[in-house]
Amino acid sequence: MTDNDSKPRLRRHYDEQVRPRLQEIFGFDNPMEIPRLEKIVMNTGLGDANDNPKLLDSAVNELAVVSGQHPIVTRSRKSISNFRLREGMPVGVKVTLRTARMYEFLDRFISTAVPRIRDFRGFNSRAFDGRGNYTVGVREQMIFPEVDYDEIVRIHGMDITFVTSTNKDDEALVLLRELGMPFRGETPVIV
Repeated sequence: MTDNDSKPRLRRHYDEQVRPRLQEIFGFDNPMEIPRLEKIVMNTGLGDANDNPKLLDSAVNELAVVSGQHPIVTRSRKSISNFRLREGMPVGVKVTLRTARMYEFLDRFISTAVPRIRDFRGFNSRAFDGRGNYTVGVREQMIFPEVDYDEIVRIHGMDITFVTSTNKDDEALVLLRELGMPFRGETPVIV
């Protein structure tokens, strides 16, 4: 088995087709300037996790199944009495994906999860943060086929952030578009 066979499918697509296309579009002289996906961060906020411990366990299990990696529980940094929140209380769950797991998740997200979103017309192409990162809000965890419907304690959403190596939104937009991200008003690219 060669090294190229062990790479995820989307990573091979990036190396063989996306990198040369980005270099051609933006005219990069140095190959290290070509934008790349650095990490994907998935975050689920659970405001009432302290009142319902099963909800926290369920969210940890669901995020672990979806990402293929054990998530961490995020805790509050401050005490805020109006929200009945004390320092150190669990408020969410997050996981950071890199390298092969990142490309495998992105491939599954684009090809299987996104088509299951109700009334989906594409992601907003102007939702970048000004530093080349893109965040998608998912309203239901049930769009992922790995999540067992019978095990769900409560339907909740999550934020998925795609962190790129560039700090320019237009370069990051072209990178994600070439990787197959379906943006609003465009025909999807099938890899």
